[in-house]
Order: sequence, then structure tokens, then C-alpha cells
Amino acid sequence: MSGAALTYLPGQSRRGPQVLIALAVGLTLVFIAAPLVFIFVRAFAGGWQVYAANILHPMTLHAIWLSTVTALIVVPLNVAFGIAAAWAVAKHRFPGRGLLVTIIEIPFSISPIIAGICYLLLYGRQGILGPWLQANDLQVMFALPGIVLVTMFVTAPFVAREVLPLMQAQGSAQEEAAVTLGASGWQIFTRVTLPNIKWALLYGAVLCTARAVGEFGGVSVVSGNIRGQTNTLPLHVELLFNDLNAVGAFAAASTLTVIAVIALLIKALLEYRTDGSGA
Repeated sequence: MSGAALTYLPGQSRRGPQVLIALAVGLTLVFIAAPLVFIFVRAFAGGWQVYAANILHPMTLHAIWLSTVTALIVVPLNVAFGIAAAWAVAKHRFPGRGLLVTIIEIPFSISPIIAGICYLLLYGRQGILGPWLQANDLQVMFALPGIVLVTMFVTAPFVAREVLPLMQAQGSAQEEAAVTLGASGWQIFTRVTLPNIKWALLYGAVLCTARAVGEFGGVSVVSGNIRGQTNTLPLHVELLFNDLNAVGAFAAASTLTVIAVIALLIKALLEYRTDGSGA
């Protein structure tokens, strides 16, 4: 028996843990596994050819493309922001440090729809910056920039919150030693700091990617949900449902599900790698 196996004291009943395990497995099957299976059953209800036709439909391909482009823009920016914010908080002491941590975590507590409305009131035609944007022929709302901005807001904490605790736990001793040896700031970051946080950084990037691709609430406010122009994959699923195209909606939803499952597998692999390396 492995060292991680449950041990029982003399006279202790094994029924309690067994019931809890069975309950956890049962709830997982009912609330998580069953809906996932149902998505694919409905997606392939019309056969493989119908499924492929729905996935390869120009509107669906555009939605996949837009979601992919959004993620490709948002994730690198949030990685850079997460590293910078975590570095500032973990390696330096300055007034307002606690406030900065609170601001970083705000997207966790604010509804994405509220965030979308705030961006609309700021960058929309009737918003604070709307007249200036119109005068300079710049469109933020109901276009890719608005989708990117609100997605960045929603996903901003993921990388920072994964990297920050690790940086705080490791302290600054290694960086200080590198400074005494004459290393430059860039050398310290690439040869000391980055290797120490690489798994947490990748973990945060995976979570950020999954959240960016699946974002619905905030994007639905700022995108205008224009067919073939500003509807991302989650919005496209809703449009297909509204069109009573259930098979097409489930086909598009299966794409999101596959992305989510891949993200979870990578997440589990990174967790295993982190635990195994002791990082």
C-alpha cells in the first residue's frame, strides 16, 4: 500500500470515508461528467458529416478564429503584466503595495458583465472617451479592441496570482546574490527568477487561456454580437441556440469543451511536474 493511502486508528469506522468518497465520485459524475458527455452526444446526433458541416461553417470558423486571436493577444499581455505585478509586490516594499494586490484581485469579485458595462460607458459613443475616439476615427466598442480589453480585465489576475505566492516564498536571496556577482537586471530575471517560476507561470498562462477563450458575459456587452464580425465562440453558441440550431450549437460547444479539457490536462501535468520537482 502506498504512503498516501488512508490509515485508520483501531476501532475507527471505515464507512465514513467510503461514503464521502462515493458521494464525491457520484456528484462529479452527475454534475461534471454527465453534461460533458451530453454535449458530445447532442453534437454528433446528426452524424459525423452534420457535425463537420457545422464546425466548418464560415460563421463558426470565424468565431473560432476570433476567439483564438483574442487569446493570442490577451495571454502574452497578461503574462507580462502578471510577472511585473508579482515582481513588484514580492521583491519590493513600497507605499500602496497592499492596495496593488487588492486591485489585481478585483476582476475575481466583479461580474464580467459589470466590467463590460464600465468599458461601454468609457469607450462607447456616448461614453467619456467616445467623442474623442469618433473624432479620430477609432472604434473600440463593437470591435476587436473592445473584446480584447474586457477579456484582459477578466483574465488579469490569473498569472499574477499563480506567480506571486511562489515569488514570496522564495524570497530575494538568490537575486541579491546575483547582484553581488555583477549580473544585470535582465540576467537576473532570465537566469534566476524565471527558472524558479516557470511552472507556476505556465500554469497561470493555461488558466488564462482557458478563461479568455470561454469568456461570455463581458464580451457579450462590448462586442455587439455581430454575426461574422464580433461574435466569439461562446457568443456563437448562443446565436445558434437562438436560431434553433441545437446540433450546430452543441457542435460549437464541443469545441469549447475540447479546449477546456486540453487546458485541464495541461494544468494537471503542470501540477504533477511542480509536485515532482518540489517547486
